[in-house]
Amino acid sequence: MRNAALLLGVIGGLLALLVGFFAYGYTEAIDRYGEIDGLAYQVDRVGLIRAVSFAAPLLAIAGGGMARIRALWGGVLLLMSAGLMLYAFDFNVFTMFPIGMTALGGLFAIAAGKPDEPKAHF
Repeated sequence: MRNAALLLGVIGGLLALLVGFFAYGYTEAIDRYGEIDGLAYQVDRVGLIRAVSFAAPLLAIAGGGMARIRALWGGVLLLMSAGLMLYAFDFNVFTMFPIGMTALGGLFAIAAGKPDEPKAHF
């Protein structure tokens, strides 16, 4: 389960990185060039979108990397990343795989309650 959490976290984080690049770039382009009537409007919470575009992929990749050794901490980071993406970007066609992968990886990491090592993380 820890290996699955690692893989899901890293892949979900890379997909979240793509979503983050697009979201940050979109807000920056609208700030720089202005809105286009009927086509492109600025989002209501620009600061939130930009912060989550930066933080969510970092949390997902770090959580995935931690999942093998510190499963509880990695799982919490993965679930935080999924929650941030869901809150900031909503659930849509572009975010369903990053949110799904990071959330499932977080659940797998937390469910790995008894590691192969003699001491548990609970």
